[in-house]
Amino acid sequence: MLRSDYERDLSSLQADLAEMATHVEQATRRALNALETQDLALAQQIIDEDDHIDQLQDDLENKCVTLMATQQPTAIDLRALMSAVHIGVELERMGDYAEGIAKICLRIGDQPLLKPLIDIPRMADLALTMLDESLQCHANRDEWQARKICQDDDAVDDLYNQIYRELLTYMLQDPRNIERATYLLWVAHDLERIADRATNIAERVMWLVSGRTVGTGSMKSDRSLR
Repeated sequence: MLRSDYERDLSSLQADLAEMATHVEQATRRALNALETQDLALAQQIIDEDDHIDQLQDDLENKCVTLMATQQPTAIDLRALMSAVHIGVELERMGDYAEGIAKICLRIGDQPLLKPLIDIPRMADLALTMLDESLQCHANRDEWQARKICQDDDAVDDLYNQIYRELLTYMLQDPRNIERATYLLWVAHDLERIADRATNIAERVMWLVSGRTVGTGSMKSDRSLR
């Protein structure tokens, strides 16, 4: 295979990841809409469509395995293929979290929500922004923007902790609130995990560019690490 053909295949993998990310974002936003409007039919549709994200992940992995077997890549080329596999797994899991929110909608049924959704949509916006930016970093091989995304995860964690404390207060005020508060807490947890997965993608970008495993605990602000 010519180098130009191989590079075209790598670009195809990037397009596949972008398609997966688009489906994940749409599923997450639709799941939150189903929760807010208590649209059970929409929730079931999101659950049914998760199989498509799973299939996209399988196709991506098979494509990467084929390229590894036929091209025997080394160095950054090998890291590029391994990163694509890893990111595909992260996106598939994000899709599962969107599906999980839809399943919570079905469990709530026609019960009124415990409270209006205010901070949960904010969490979703932050987490999905991190997802979008992490895929941009991967496409651009932008190690330093990836480091910023890892730091942005703190804002999502802060919102999750705020939601947790608020829902706990509802539970303590009236035990009859426990079930409905727990449902919303599960939703917040799924969104927090989406942000964590976006952080994982950003860390994978750092590894792709530098060849070093970099965790959020070891990040530094100066550029001497390049």
